[in-house]
Amino acid sequence: MDRKIQEQKNLTGTLIVAVFTAVLGSLQFGYGIGVINAPQKVIEKHYMEVLGLQPEEIAVKSGNMTEEIKMPSVVTMYWSLSVSVFSIGGLVSSFFVGWIADKLGRIKAMMAVNTLAVIGALLMGLAPLGQAHALVISGRLVTGLYCGLTSGLVPMYIGEISPTALRGALGTMNQLAIVTGILISQIVGLEFILGSESLWPVLLGLSGVPAVIQTIMLFFCPESPRYVYIKLGREEDTKRILKRLKGDYDTSKDIEEMRKEKEEAAREKKVSIIQLFKSPNYRQPLLVSLVLHISQQFSGINAIFYYSTSIFTKSGISQPVYATIGVGAVNTIFTVVSVFLVERAGRRSLYIIGLAGMCVCAVIMTISLALLAQHAWMSYLCMVAIFLFVIFFEVGPGPIPWFIVAELFSQGPRPAAMAVSGFVNWTCNFIIGMCFQYIADACGPYVFIIFAVLLLGFTIFTYFKVPETKGKSFDEISAEFRRKKLKGGKSTEMEYLGTSTEA
Repeated sequence: MDRKIQEQKNLTGTLIVAVFTAVLGSLQFGYGIGVINAPQKVIEKHYMEVLGLQPEEIAVKSGNMTEEIKMPSVVTMYWSLSVSVFSIGGLVSSFFVGWIADKLGRIKAMMAVNTLAVIGALLMGLAPLGQAHALVISGRLVTGLYCGLTSGLVPMYIGEISPTALRGALGTMNQLAIVTGILISQIVGLEFILGSESLWPVLLGLSGVPAVIQTIMLFFCPESPRYVYIKLGREEDTKRILKRLKGDYDTSKDIEEMRKEKEEAAREKKVSIIQLFKSPNYRQPLLVSLVLHISQQFSGINAIFYYSTSIFTKSGISQPVYATIGVGAVNTIFTVVSVFLVERAGRRSLYIIGLAGMCVCAVIMTISLALLAQHAWMSYLCMVAIFLFVIFFEVGPGPIPWFIVAELFSQGPRPAAMAVSGFVNWTCNFIIGMCFQYIADACGPYVFIIFAVLLLGFTIFTYFKVPETKGKSFDEISAEFRRKKLKGGKSTEMEYLGTSTEA
């Protein structure tokens, strides 16, 4: 009881305001992911008009007077680039998260990167005044640069200001804010709100609003106590910040913990990205980290997020935008559910369940889309499969890859491992955003069988190669990697000597 009372005391007003302010960046990240989906047809028409092109084909769907326009290939190319260039910005800037966080501090770094968000929003919001396709693509690129930085800065800041007892719960606010941002973008993207031919620039331009609000609120938020103590060496300032965040308490235990962390960081040699790839000590955990991030993106989830409206249209749903909003709502709800599942069950088992469930759903989607012409009720089966696909994603493949990397590596190689994993994640995101529309056009209803095959492969890999990390120290995790390697007869114990001290 006393422990619970103490934990409640730790949840101060300053802490709540600081976490809320930080996750505004994640909210904007989610908005940037989802906002491009709903107004797809409207923006494509605008591109076509600006470029002076005519549609390749206009078909009237049987049973109603809805026109289905086949866009010129150059418009499809510009649209795919508008979607995917967001990821190019993210993968480039993700390498600089650690540098800007240490150079400016967590608060000033978030303030600085918000300028990118405002610039990107202005470029997209003013798109009708010039070459719309060029301005939207430029705006999406700059916004992607912002998101690559904020996706690292936000969880870093929250993790460093949160009390140990609340770190897990507060850390999930980052993912919750992302999916909430996606849902908000889908709702305001409805045609009768901001997704119309006249208001779509406002819809895209609104992505800069959270950045402005966050910048103002950051003036009232304390700097990370870990940054102030470990990087700046200001102990008295650190004590004042800790009391602001946690209330009036004895700070000696937290100061001692930070002192040990500072000494450990000084002793442990920082590992470069080249050393990370060269050293056999890091080969297995690096392989696991990269495959988990690849599986998150190549699972097909971003194909759902980016192109869900067009997928629902092809499956015969009369109001596809509302179905897309339903996907966003389910995504948000099960992000909350996953918080409790991850803490109660193992990471490995949840990941296997998530991948296997998504694989089955991908097969069902393929079958339902293929038989839609013969059986109209298949559209409902497809919609159910999409909802279940999203649910299984949030059970494991959604949240786990982002934090499991930190569990697989100690402080020395961790920054390099996080940078490489982030780069791979954003690169895969770009590939899906750029290529999915072309693959979907070429494969038709069978496009999701590709994801089904990939998901099956990722499930098998996870079963045989990924260790359970819940409740284990780094030494215990590295020991499990040694057992797996030795069991396969491909290595010797000598190859891992010094792993627990170097890695």
